[in-house]
Amino acid sequence: MAELQRVTDGTGWEASAGYSRAARAGCCIAVSGTTDTGPDGTAAHPGDTHAQAAAALRRAVAAAEALGVGLEQVLRTRLLLAPGADWEGAARAHAEVLGAVAPANTTLFVAGLIGEGFLVEVELDACTGPAS
Repeated sequence: MAELQRVTDGTGWEASAGYSRAARAGCCIAVSGTTDTGPDGTAAHPGDTHAQAAAALRRAVAAAEALGVGLEQVLRTRLLLAPGADWEGAARAHAEVLGAVAPANTTLFVAGLIGEGFLVEVELDACTGPAS
């Protein structure tokens, strides 16, 4: 079995809930639900879906990169949107950050997100292995 690697970014959520920002086993990389967390643990851009989505996507990509993954190896993303989120703003941010890669994507409205002011949470999966 492949050695498991983990990366954290020290937001406090990881320690209190017992998870890593991202984990890698062999060629598979999974990035945990990632938000636009400010220094006080609340949303850094309250009320701005586009800014939250762009920041969360950049954090998720950075976590994958910390485990040796290039942007072009992002395979799938999931955008979880809280009530009141602007799906078009989230989609626009996704296109800006990952449009050149065009990974598989699912965007869902959920009942709510944990934490003050969060409108968007992002998950990301990547693979370093060959396509064939």
